[in-house]
Amino acid sequence: MNYRQSLFLLIIVLGIAAVTGCKKEQLLVSGGELRFSVDTLLFDTVFTGRGNFTTSVKIYNPQSQKVNISSIRLKKNPDDCFTININGQASDAVTDVELAANDSMYVFATVNIDPNDSLMPFIRRDDLVATLNGKEYSIPFIAYGQNAYYLIDSVIEDDQTWKTDKPYVIMHNALVGENKTLTIPAGCKVYVHGDSRLYVAGTLKVNGTKGDSVVFQGDRLDRKYFGNEGYPGEWGGMYFTGTSKNNEMNYAVLKNCGGSTKLGSQKLTPAAIQLNQQDVFDGTPQLIIRNSIIENSIGYGIVAFTSSLYAENCLINTCGAQCLAVVRGGGYLIKNCTFATYGTDKVSHIDEPSMAVLNYIDLGNNDIEVASLRFRMINSVVWGGLETEFLAQGLGDIDNNPDLFDVQLNNCLFKAKDGVPERVKAIDCILNEDPLFEDPGGFNFRLKGNSPAVNSGRKPPYDNAEQTPPANDLDGKPRDPNSVDMGCYEN
Repeated sequence: MNYRQSLFLLIIVLGIAAVTGCKKEQLLVSGGELRFSVDTLLFDTVFTGRGNFTTSVKIYNPQSQKVNISSIRLKKNPDDCFTININGQASDAVTDVELAANDSMYVFATVNIDPNDSLMPFIRRDDLVATLNGKEYSIPFIAYGQNAYYLIDSVIEDDQTWKTDKPYVIMHNALVGENKTLTIPAGCKVYVHGDSRLYVAGTLKVNGTKGDSVVFQGDRLDRKYFGNEGYPGEWGGMYFTGTSKNNEMNYAVLKNCGGSTKLGSQKLTPAAIQLNQQDVFDGTPQLIIRNSIIENSIGYGIVAFTSSLYAENCLINTCGAQCLAVVRGGGYLIKNCTFATYGTDKVSHIDEPSMAVLNYIDLGNNDIEVASLRFRMINSVVWGGLETEFLAQGLGDIDNNPDLFDVQLNNCLFKAKDGVPERVKAIDCILNEDPLFEDPGGFNFRLKGNSPAVNSGRKPPYDNAEQTPPANDLDGKPRDPNSVDMGCYEN
């Protein structure tokens, strides 16, 4: 092939490429179809009077030609609670939207449901309609509305007993006033916004039952936002001030909590429950908590600063910090409880043991405060994925003042790589033996039949009333005093 022939062929190839490159994509002017990414767009349950997060649906053009969607609109049923956004344009309808061949586009949708008189969840519906070449394609939008009692930056200034006909939603914090009592009965459901806590300067009584626990959780009910599972830190927690006293919680569930919140400009310790030094201590624990579960906290389960606590038949698990942290002394009695953290893809468990018991607080700059500590734990389990899950340490002149660090464990199973911590009195305890939980990854901390914790609890005669086990376990199963298991569950 000579030079002229080669040049001629090159010109032809370039010409064809140029013509092809300039050829416009053909518009489909008749027929065709549109497809949606879902059959129905669900919003789950939405509290009335509040907006919901924006979710989306895709519209697909499966053709090899581009299409002109003549309109995308809401059918506008009488409920009229949905809005859509297409290509940055918020509107009930848009027209003449081009969609390239084998391409897709997002339609973003939001729902806001007005309150009504219904006590039960109710349905709201509309339809998204897209028209292509005269043919309509549609999918339903469905949301469930739930009326609620709202506490928005509220102070409870009188004794109050909540109702159970509708949930309660706390937004921007709620405070139980000093010398006032809030009673929450069995079956009440409490939802708390992400930036909020329940503060208690007075008294809180949570009166759940075995069959009807009082549940505290975040107010995002659209679980798709959290990947259809619980997410730690969805809300703050409970904060008991120094004036708070005589608090009792029975059959309460606090889940997906421990989020970092602020009180004014002050950033608070992330914890499901925070107890603070009481202004006046009358010998009654600041909090008595029985038959309760704290689960999936991004921070502490319970953190107590020179406070007082009685805990019985409680399960505190999967916490980003300690399940229980005792700081700068106080008085504590723990009976038949389980504390465990293994870590998940959302809760880190790298260097924070499941329990820390300290008679001091380190304020930095060599400023350490020490206070007397009395800590008793009986028939309990402290376990997790670290080599040491139980940490106890006392500072000060303990030899001449033993009340500074008086820590005793009876019939407990715990994990401590270096053995029983210094100055801790451990009686009939099991050290570093796996308690063999049924399925800790599934939050099931019941004991397998061959667990070393089975039948290893304190047996009569008892040295004092503190050692008497609860009559039933967290599941309501009776305990035989002569064969008590360690932890909150009987095998």
